[in-house]
Amino acid sequence: MSGHSKWSTIKRKKGAADAKRGKAFSRLIKEITIAAKMGGGDVDGNPRLRAAIAAAKAENMPKDNIERAIKKGTGEIEGASYEEITYEGYGPGGVAVLVDTLSDNRNRTTGEVRHIFTKNNGSLGEGGCVSWIFDKKGFFVFEKGRIAEEKLFEVALEAGAEDIREEENTFEVVTDPRNFEEVKAAIDENKLDYILAEITLIPKTTVKLEGKEAEQMIRLMETMEEADDVQKVYANFDIADEILEKMSD
Repeated sequence: MSGHSKWSTIKRKKGAADAKRGKAFSRLIKEITIAAKMGGGDVDGNPRLRAAIAAAKAENMPKDNIERAIKKGTGEIEGASYEEITYEGYGPGGVAVLVDTLSDNRNRTTGEVRHIFTKNNGSLGEGGCVSWIFDKKGFFVFEKGRIAEEKLFEVALEAGAEDIREEENTFEVVTDPRNFEEVKAAIDENKLDYILAEITLIPKTTVKLEGKEAEQMIRLMETMEEADDVQKVYANFDIADEILEKMSD
């Protein structure tokens, strides 16, 4: 599993991901708005909107907030106009970093992202410099001891999962992003509890970090994730679980 996936999983388990609900809601509202703008407000015909609404409901976002965000996207009510911008760069030790943003001011967002890279021993790169390292996949993480292994393998593979990996403390299910909803539905139907379920970018290779570089990389991730315009951050670092656990306390 990539370092970022490990980091995301640890934060979810500790309840630290998007700890400030206002930040979580703001990020989700932007995603719902842009999804409705690009693909329309019909949930059945817009997979991205469907996924965004599911994420919002998982965070207990009120129904009114969701409906208002959809209407902003479709133009039924006035709202800010966002554009999607992806930034690519390098973290400590040459780690590849991808930053997805939704911005209503490109110059402001570019300046902030560049500053965060520079301040944390990284650098903003050119478009395409690291995106080739990542593949888009559906991704689930299950905690060992809380899941029936044979049942998980049976359900996931029958539903169309590409791969199931065993890690030290977890099982990971990887799917083609087009099959994500189908696999998730089968998992939910069989009441198999996961600690992470998302469509994400998984790196083909990783960079092992220790010591100061590991600390700088986690600081870069945390600072980038807290930036107002940032939606998601992906990176191919590999940091030992015990170091990640300690840093996330």
